Amino acid sequence: MENPGFSSPAEKLVLIVDDEKGIRELLEIVVRKEGFRTELAEDGPEAIEKARKLSPDMILLDLMLPKSGGFEVVRELQAEETAGIPIIVITGRFMDRTTTEMIRQETNVREYVQKPIKMASLTALLHQLLKTRPVMRKMGQ
Repeated sequence: MENPGFSSPAEKLVLIVDDEKGIRELLEIVVRKEGFRTELAEDGPEAIEKARKLSPDMILLDLMLPKSGGFEVVRELQAEETAGIPIIVITGRFMDRTTTEMIRQETNVREYVQKPIKMASLTALLHQLLKTRPVMRKMGQ
């Protein structure tokens, strides 16, 4: 039975941006297992280009990126055509209170997650922010 107001994860595209191939691939596996469609980018310019071209429903964005960092990407994506795309910032850096507050003040940032990522928390956050329900799995899967 479908809940009114909730959509299927298969209708949602998540852009995963991380310069570390292993993390990008792990996030892709976890996000796809939840039923979402995914697209990958490994640096800031590629993330901006794909966000403009594909209009993803959510972006998982690592802060530490080559070429242009996560903060620059966040600011660039506040342009008109991409301003409404919500972003979950992912970082391996220690986040002091000032930095955390600075990130939270960005209009397109919904949340931040520190590495190592707790995948169950991340997937719950995705479903919550995208208003989807986890895919029902048969016993033994």
